[in-house]
Amino acid sequence: MIEKKGVVAVILTIGDELLIGQTIDTNSAWMATALNHAGIAVRRRVAVGDDWDAIWTALTEEGKSSDIVLITGGLGPTSDDITKPLLCSFFGGEMITDKGALDNVVEIFSKKLNRPLLERNLKQADVPDNCRVIPNKRGTAPGMWFEKEGTIYVSMPGVPHEMKGMMTDDVIPELKKRFDVSPVQHRTLLTAGIGESFLAERLLDFEAALPKGIKLAYLPNYGMVRLRLTAAGAKDVEAMIDHQFEQLKSLVKEHLVIDQDLTLQETVAQMLLTKNKTLAIAESCTGGYISHLFTLLPGSSAYYLGGIVSYSNALKIDLLGVDPAIIEQFGAVSIETVSQMADGIRKKTGADFSIATSGIMGPSGETAQKQIGFVCVAFSSKEHTSTTTFQFRFDRQRNIELTAAHALDFLRKNMG
Repeated sequence: MIEKKGVVAVILTIGDELLIGQTIDTNSAWMATALNHAGIAVRRRVAVGDDWDAIWTALTEEGKSSDIVLITGGLGPTSDDITKPLLCSFFGGEMITDKGALDNVVEIFSKKLNRPLLERNLKQADVPDNCRVIPNKRGTAPGMWFEKEGTIYVSMPGVPHEMKGMMTDDVIPELKKRFDVSPVQHRTLLTAGIGESFLAERLLDFEAALPKGIKLAYLPNYGMVRLRLTAAGAKDVEAMIDHQFEQLKSLVKEHLVIDQDLTLQETVAQMLLTKNKTLAIAESCTGGYISHLFTLLPGSSAYYLGGIVSYSNALKIDLLGVDPAIIEQFGAVSIETVSQMADGIRKKTGADFSIATSGIMGPSGETAQKQIGFVCVAFSSKEHTSTTTFQFRFDRQRNIELTAAHALDFLRKNMG
């Protein structure tokens, strides 16, 4: 075991597509989270293109001051995938064919894909002879583990689910064995109805009195703020952070949504499951986005019955039973219309609860009375129907996301 405290890692992502914005680097975010939970601090996240000199320089510089360098990308079968030959040269090895990796490639192409094997596919099994091969249980390109001058270098595919499999099954367990690390403790809660600056003022004394080693982070998003306490190291840190978390909850109790690290949709889903209730959604301006947030969650069929995207007035009338006279008098974007939309979807599906949205997302469509970002939301149950309005001020995508978040919070409040 390498007896070091405060183990430091660098994440190095490789690919021109990352630098030109064609592909969003989700790998680094996932890896940083996984490493953090394992007690390994990420010092830097570095992205370089498919350039030999740039990659070589990054490996050299980051290896000088880091215990671990985790690399993703550049392991494919095409000519622009230069990571493997570069690593072979960087670590002074020779390329050989790994039998286990070759068997894996052959099995995937012959049995799973039922496709002919090309020479370039077989080359996926070639690795430097001085690396430890990490099996790829989800793809063809194996991972590679190197060590040089006290630093560990691990190269993995850029395909997210392949990288995650290696990190989860092999890399993180091995790093825990090799380094003396303490898991990081987090306690997170979600607030609504109060801005970040107002929260900071309220928690000024609390934050100043936090014991050494415990930090408070403010994470605002979609009009809500997540508060996270973080601590690591001491054996008694769990009891200490729990005590501070209870104090934090008491200071924000009137704005507390949930005292767990859950998204708003996960919070609502948990409430629906606890209450044994079902939900249906009628969406106009959000175009199915709220339904999408629920159906991303595993097991959502237990409480989410379905929805209707009634973008046109005709569908609002024909499918949801909205009175044409209501639309004529008050407009499609009105509390009167969304109220009937919410009632209509609930009755049509037999759901216990429903919500409906209608608004002007922009960049056009505003009137003198209703500006871009004006949104109407309705909640419906057998007992009552409630409505509310919001005025947002951003671009179309941001307005849709904000509408979804505030509609979910409105649903949460009305479910009781």
